[in-house]
Amino acid sequence: MYKVLMLNDDYTPMEFVVHVLERFFAKSREEATRIMLHVHRRGVGLCGVFTYEVAETKVTQVMDFARQHQHPLQCTLEKD
Repeated sequence: MYKVLMLNDDYTPMEFVVHVLERFFAKSREEATRIMLHVHRRGVGLCGVFTYEVAETKVTQVMDFARQHQHPLQCTLEKD
C-alpha cells in the first residue's frame, strides 16, 4: 500500500486545499479542513492510503488540477 501525502507551500490558498481533499479523496468538509491545517502547521499531511495504481492516479489528478488553477500544490506518494 502507498500513502498519498500533501506538502505545504506558501502560495496555495487553504480553501483550494480543502476543495482538493473533498473532491479527490472524498473527505468531509470537517476532515478536509483538519488535514489542511495539519499540512499548514506540520508541512505534510496524509490524504489516504491506497494501492500503488490508485495512489499514482490520485497524485496525478491533484497535480494536474492544481496546475490548471495555477497553484504550486505538491502531492506525492510513499510506500506505507
